[in-house]
Amino acid sequence: MKKLILLFLSLFTFNVLATPVNVNTADAKTISDALTGIGLKKAEAIVKYRTEKGLFKTPEELTNVKGIGQKTFDKNKKDILISDAPSVEPGAIVEPKAATEPPAVVEPSKDNKPK
Repeated sequence: MKKLILLFLSLFTFNVLATPVNVNTADAKTISDALTGIGLKKAEAIVKYRTEKGLFKTPEELTNVKGIGQKTFDKNKKDILISDAPSVEPGAIVEPKAATEPPAVVEPSKDNKPK
């Protein structure tokens, strides 16, 4: 019984710790390991599509691959990368970076001397 519980917990931990995968560079095994509901056959179809049609321009383009429907895409969209840069969800607010210049220092003019 303990072994069954440990097996269950290890499977649960694996799904929680899934890491995003770049579908434009990963091999089929890596894709199938990283995405929920994507076995080796579907992952091979993703690689084949990418080879024949070119790199994916958007994550949603994965739904053009035979066997990858909207539900499968929706389950995995947070783990699908098309580049190695961090992705930003549409509509997300991105804070601008702080300016690197120091603030300007205004010195009093010589005409404003107290009399």
